[in-house]
Amino acid sequence: MDRKTVYLDNNGTTRMADEVAAFMHANDDLYGNASSMHTLGRQAAAGIEWARGEVAELIDADKGDIYFTSGASESNNTVLNIFRDRADDGDKRSRIIISSVEHPATIETVKYLKKKGYSIDLCPVDEIGRLRLDELERLMGDDVSLVSVMTGNNESGTIQPVKEAAEIAHRYGAYFHTDATQAIGKIPVSVKDIGADYLSLSAHKFYGPKGIGVLYAKHGVPLSPFVHGGHQEKGVRAGTYSNQAILGLGKAAELARLGLAEEHDRLWAMREALRKGIEERIPDVVVNGSNDEALCLPGTLNISFPSAEGESILLYLDLEGIEVSTGSACATGSLEPSYVLLAAGLDVELAHGSIRFSFGRYNTMDDVDYVLEKLPPIIERVRAMSTRKV
Repeated sequence: MDRKTVYLDNNGTTRMADEVAAFMHANDDLYGNASSMHTLGRQAAAGIEWARGEVAELIDADKGDIYFTSGASESNNTVLNIFRDRADDGDKRSRIIISSVEHPATIETVKYLKKKGYSIDLCPVDEIGRLRLDELERLMGDDVSLVSVMTGNNESGTIQPVKEAAEIAHRYGAYFHTDATQAIGKIPVSVKDIGADYLSLSAHKFYGPKGIGVLYAKHGVPLSPFVHGGHQEKGVRAGTYSNQAILGLGKAAELARLGLAEEHDRLWAMREALRKGIEERIPDVVVNGSNDEALCLPGTLNISFPSAEGESILLYLDLEGIEVSTGSACATGSLEPSYVLLAAGLDVELAHGSIRFSFGRYNTMDDVDYVLEKLPPIIERVRAMSTRKV
C-alpha cells in the first residue's frame, strides 16, 4: 500500500465541510454590518438569526439563549468569570467545582482563579475517567456557586454523567455548566434533558469554521457583559458580527443535526475496527477510557503502548502520513504526561506511551486498514529502542 495521508486528529480540529465552505462562499454578499438598519444590514442580521436558530435546534435550546463567541475557550472563561465577579461582589456562594479532567480552557482558568485566592475544588474521576458522582455529592455545600463538567472528554472520549451532575448541583442551589465541544455532532446533546444552565461549543469541532462558537445561557441565569462596548448579543458580547463565520456555524449545526445518527454509527464502527485490529496485531496494549458504546464518544480511541514513547510513535506515524495526537492539542509542546489519563489512575509510563486516534466525517475503513498496516512495525521499532522492555 502506498503512502497516503490519514488524518486522525479530528478531536483537535476538523476539516471544514465542503457544504459549509460552499454555503459561506455563496453568501459572500452578506457583508453588511448586522447592526445597521439599511438593506444589507438587515439581510446580514437575518442570516445571523437563521444561524442562531440552527444552533438552538441542534442542542434543543431556546433561540434567545444562544450567544455567539469566538469559541468554547471564550465561552468557558466567560462562565467562570461570571461567578468570579459574583464572589467579588460578596455572594456567599463563592466556591466552584469542576471535574479533574476538564479541557485546558477550564483547567487553566481555575488554576489562575485559585492562584488569585478563589475557592476551587476538583472532583475526581474513576478508572475510565468518568466523574465520581459520590465525590461530587461529598464536595457540595451551600457555598457552591457553580459546577462545571464536560459532556465528553477530548482525550479519552469518556462520556460524563452530566444530567446526574446537574441534578446534584441544582439540589444544592448551584448552577451547572457543561463544555459540550467534543460531544456535538457525535452524540445527542440536549440542554433541556441535561438540565444545563450554561453550555459551550466550538464550530471547528464539527466541520465548521474556526474562530466562532457559542455560549448557551438559560434565560434568567446570571449573565454579565464579557466584552464591553456595543449592543450586540443583548449587550453582553460587543463587537461587529463575523457574518461568514456565524453562517458557517449555522450550516455546520444543520448538517450535524441531520446526520447525527449516521455519523455516530460510522465513527463507532471505525473506532472498533481499529481497536480490535490493534489488539490482534500488537501485544500488550492498554485501551484508555471505555469500550462501552454508551460511555465513549464514537470516534475516539486512546491507547497506551507500554515501553514505547507516545512522541516517538507520533513522529513515525507522521512519516507514514498518519496524523494523530498524544493528547489534547492545547497541551502540545509539553512533555508532561496527560493529566486526564493520570487522573483516571494510569501510571506515568503508560500515560507517556498513549496515542489518541480520533475519527471524523472524512475517514473511511481504508484509513483503518492503512493504520493497521503501518502501526505494528512502528511499535516494534520503538519498543526495540526503548530501555524499558515489555
